[in-house]
Amino acid sequence: MGRRLVPLTLDNLPDLPKGCRSCVFWELDPVSGQAAVRAGKPELEKEAWISAVLLEWGSCGRVVYVDDVAAGFVLYAPPAYVPRSTAFPTSPVSPDAVQLMTSRVLPGFQGQGLGRVLVQTVAKDLVRRGFKAIEAFGDAQWEEPGCVLPADHLTSVGFKTVRPHPRYPRLRLDLRSTLSWKEDVEMALDRLLGAVQKEPALRPL
Repeated sequence: MGRRLVPLTLDNLPDLPKGCRSCVFWELDPVSGQAAVRAGKPELEKEAWISAVLLEWGSCGRVVYVDDVAAGFVLYAPPAYVPRSTAFPTSPVSPDAVQLMTSRVLPGFQGQGLGRVLVQTVAKDLVRRGFKAIEAFGDAQWEEPGCVLPADHLTSVGFKTVRPHPRYPRLRLDLRSTLSWKEDVEMALDRLLGAVQKEPALRPL
């Protein structure tokens, strides 16, 4: 079973689940998001957001393919690019962290460790780019797939709660850019993915 991870771009955005490629929950503030939906153009807003972040900051997502079928994705960016984050009761995201916005593994591919692989891939990318941490808002009362990740899932892949809340705790994964951390990430990815296609080098910040 061939597995590969590639950066999210406008070219492979259509490979995301239909609801996700038109969702602007994180990308716009609540008022602008509702206006985009009413105007019938959330897909255009999503494309504009990804284009702007790619140009100004760099890679902001990954898509995992299993036998050339999109099996899941993850989105992340500095909190300055994530207007919705300020609406959470446990905001703001720490200034030294990048926000893990959302992640999804499609039905049929769950239970294979791909959710963990996606988080580890984000960690690998951000360690390489010199960031100190990833933070995310979790849903402590999660019942079904949505834009906010289950808090239990985040803790299971290494996040720790930094600001508790009965519904939306804020969690953090510290990225210690040591050789051992990098080796752990590399080994985990190699073990779970097998031969991963090499990603193009990220441009210097």
